[in-house]
Amino acid sequence: MSDAPTSLSGMTRLRNYFLTGVVVCAPLAITAYLAWTFIQWVDSWVKPYIPSRYNPDNYLPFAVPGFGLIVALFLITLVGFMTANIIGRSIVQFGERLLNRMPLVRTIYSGLKQIFETILANRSELFNKVGLFEYPRRGAWSIVFIAKQQETEINHALAPRHGRTIAVFRPISPNVTTGYLLYAPEEDVIPLDMSVEDAAKLLISGGLVAPEPQAKITSLAEEAMAKRKRGS
Repeated sequence: MSDAPTSLSGMTRLRNYFLTGVVVCAPLAITAYLAWTFIQWVDSWVKPYIPSRYNPDNYLPFAVPGFGLIVALFLITLVGFMTANIIGRSIVQFGERLLNRMPLVRTIYSGLKQIFETILANRSELFNKVGLFEYPRRGAWSIVFIAKQQETEINHALAPRHGRTIAVFRPISPNVTTGYLLYAPEEDVIPLDMSVEDAAKLLISGGLVAPEPQAKITSLAEEAMAKRKRGS
């Protein structure tokens, strides 16, 4: 009879070890798989256009993974360098004038260009704050990302009814890249000290990975500093 609790405890420890291993290995495996898939996808697009004499796969007994990605990065950087001068800008403007004469292509190109310019030009200011907004019903709160605010026609149209409004992005868990753009009264959005990265982890994990409150982190840091001072 005395062996049963010991056996049960041993099985519990093995289960905990296994779950800990899954927590450690699963993110690494998924990240490696996604990275490898992306490299292979870029290689499959770029390598067929590389001249045979410059392709190392023709001189080695094995394929060189990532060579197409390196070539793509080099070409993109070269295009950016050429576009930065007057001749390059003239060529780009000429190409854009041609695209603007194509009805369907013009709409797609202008929309994509505006999105990429917004993301890359203001990447450090896109989502720099996290807040809470009462949505989708009273008493239910959603995490929202507060973007860099710009005065638009929407803000002016809502001003007589709601005063100052701000644009917030409500992501959908667990895919935080999709969601809803909402214009809400500034006073109805509760700002948080949580970082955007911590909020994204909380949403992706479905609430399982919750960051420490900023006040607690600050308190622990102050305690650590006080201990160091006492020790010195």
